[in-house]
Amino acid sequence: MSNNFDRQQASFLSSMSAAASKLGSGAGTKRSLAPPSPSPSVGSTTSAAAPGSLTPRRDRDTPSNIVYSQPALTGTGDSIISQMAYAVSWLRTKDEPQTCTDVLGYLSATGRPEKEQEFFVEQMRRHPQIQWIPDPDLSEQTWRSGTYVHRPTIPNVKSKTQLLAYLQKKTDASGVSVKDLKDGWPDCEAAINELEAEHRLLVVRAKKDGAARMVWLDDPSLFHEVDPQLRLLWTRVEVPSVDNIVQKLVAAQQKPASEDPRLKAAQTPKTEKKKKKAVRRTGKSTNVHMEHLLKDYSHMKR
Repeated sequence: MSNNFDRQQASFLSSMSAAASKLGSGAGTKRSLAPPSPSPSVGSTTSAAAPGSLTPRRDRDTPSNIVYSQPALTGTGDSIISQMAYAVSWLRTKDEPQTCTDVLGYLSATGRPEKEQEFFVEQMRRHPQIQWIPDPDLSEQTWRSGTYVHRPTIPNVKSKTQLLAYLQKKTDASGVSVKDLKDGWPDCEAAINELEAEHRLLVVRAKKDGAARMVWLDDPSLFHEVDPQLRLLWTRVEVPSVDNIVQKLVAAQQKPASEDPRLKAAQTPKTEKKKKKAVRRTGKSTNVHMEHLLKDYSHMKR
């Protein structure tokens, strides 16, 4: 036991001496701290400025109207989605077919690798709003051949006559969205207003700004001018208020059209239905349908 204790004591003393030597060496060496940098003075800042100017060159070269919270203007974008959107918008403004070189030049993409240009042209030919017209003089088309035009949502409608013809060819009673018309005919508002005044179009307009939203075909022969005197007499007729109309109809035992059946159902008091108590049967129950099987035949034993 004593030998084991001596070994533990010697180990403890050696570890303590090692720790003391480390602490002593750390306390004996002093760390050198760099002096704090002085704040720039007026003389030091003006020395970097150009002669005859009190503004440093770095401050003068930096524009003062930069808005760092807004993204920088990078042209038409680098992704194929944004490039395709700009190509469709540009072709929408062109009446004549454009080559792929014209489109790539507008997008500033002619300096890109040829594989990227070819891939963009292939995607442009597949776009639903772009129509590719192959070159009739070539037997085999390449990615540079042919021209491109905008394919509107409603094709071949750019005048009043074409609009009326398109509406007459419709086989259902659905209207035509003015937004779809503007995709291929941007300035169709004036023509719609003229056709509406001629009673050849039925127009649904927005309540906020009065802009046309939907159009239907109209028949001018169904329009009849109302006599101004009849209009005056009509406006002079006093119409009772809604509450009085409802009261008069109810007094005449008639149902008002403005009556909400849900409100009437809510006003009707609900009658509580009393639950019937189940009749509890008492007494001995037997298997009547098995009586012939349970009959006692013990007396028939021999």
